[in-house]
Amino acid sequence: MDKQLEIECLTNLSEGDHRSYELLFLAYHPKIYHFLCGFIKDEEEAYDMTQEIFYKVWMNREMMKEVKSFKAYLFTMARHMIYNYYEHSLVKEKYTLSQLDQPEIYEPEQDMFAKDLSLLIDLVISQMPEQRQRVFKMSRKDGFSSDEIASRLNINKRTVENHISNALSDLRKALQHVSFLFFI
Repeated sequence: MDKQLEIECLTNLSEGDHRSYELLFLAYHPKIYHFLCGFIKDEEEAYDMTQEIFYKVWMNREMMKEVKSFKAYLFTMARHMIYNYYEHSLVKEKYTLSQLDQPEIYEPEQDMFAKDLSLLIDLVISQMPEQRQRVFKMSRKDGFSSDEIASRLNINKRTVENHISNALSDLRKALQHVSFLFFI
């Protein structure tokens, strides 16, 4: 893109002109994408980063008339994204390594408590009215939405939500009694 057209596009972009944005996007998107790919070696991530750069250009379009070299502006943004990418990668890597250094401690008491808790929840659910049990199991164990449950059981969505709310209330009450006994 020649310098005069770029300046004209930046001026028009600062006034919200979509066509100027498209021209700049088409001219520079591939260059920024390949630049990012060359450093991070992840095409999908490079594509996302390129999209983010152009999103920021659009969001800050009012300032674009002050930009002297759009190419330099974009590559500076890309360079900062690369720095942030590697900085974030280092933090993730350090965290992962620190977690690997932590010995995993098997505590049979926790396992036993989890099994007991699961049995208690199953017991409380089994004592609920049949329709509430059905709705709750479809929601929590099968992962159906309220709309799907209502459709499958041919009942109102609000009825489904009431059943789920009442089931959760029953479980909370039961668990409060257990936690009270656990800490005595």
